[in-house]
Amino acid sequence: MTNRYSEIDEAIAYIHQHIYEPLSLSRLAGHVAYSPYHFTRIFKERIGLSPLYFVSSLRLQKAKELLLRTDLTVRDIGLEIGQQSLGTFTSRFTERVGMTPSQFRNSTLQAEGHFQSLQRLGDWRTSYPDAFQHARIEGSVKSELPFEGVILIGLFSKPIPEGPPQYGTLLPTLGDFSFTNVRPGIYYLMATSVSWGMQPTDILLPHNTLRTRSKEPIIVESTSSILQKEVTLYAPRLDDPPILISLPLLMKNFLDQVRQHSNR
Repeated sequence: MTNRYSEIDEAIAYIHQHIYEPLSLSRLAGHVAYSPYHFTRIFKERIGLSPLYFVSSLRLQKAKELLLRTDLTVRDIGLEIGQQSLGTFTSRFTERVGMTPSQFRNSTLQAEGHFQSLQRLGDWRTSYPDAFQHARIEGSVKSELPFEGVILIGLFSKPIPEGPPQYGTLLPTLGDFSFTNVRPGIYYLMATSVSWGMQPTDILLPHNTLRTRSKEPIIVESTSSILQKEVTLYAPRLDDPPILISLPLLMKNFLDQVRQHSNR
């Protein structure tokens, strides 16, 4: 957390405490005695997301927990987080997690299998040539805490790890990363970690994993060539948006890419 706009800390704590209740913008702004306009402006400047988008993200994280830890139906879970329409809940969950609620509920064995496959790969830090080049984003990943395991890093379209990254890869250790052939656009660099020995449920619900995220966008222009970015993994903070994208899905996509290139 940071001292900048420290009143946002109070608002975020309030959101976590009342996540299953109706949380309108006026209610959140009133809790810290701000106008909705001013509250939205400073919340977005501090967090990178609007207050209501942050709330909806936390509710989808709660839905992930309920899917794995309860026998509630998908419809009831949608209602629990305030989605009256099963179709709306399913489509929103699928878009931001990368699979349907039912698929996510049944993905524990797949998570374990993908993780074991990564362990068997060893040090796979390999780059594949591109047919043509746009920009290159490269740098290194460090950590505030000791860490051994997998690092999942990607460029996302929003300052929250949801939906498939525009560019993504896995690293077997801390150290260098590189994204080549990055087309012009606006991106946010996000990374999280999966320690060796983690259980499948912890991978599916990565509440305690080390992570990092850029609140400021990376702007790639048509004239860009090589952009340098250094990032540091840290312990989760209360003001971090949840990691919504399914980490096992990212593992599967990476393993598919490795197999595809090894068969060439």
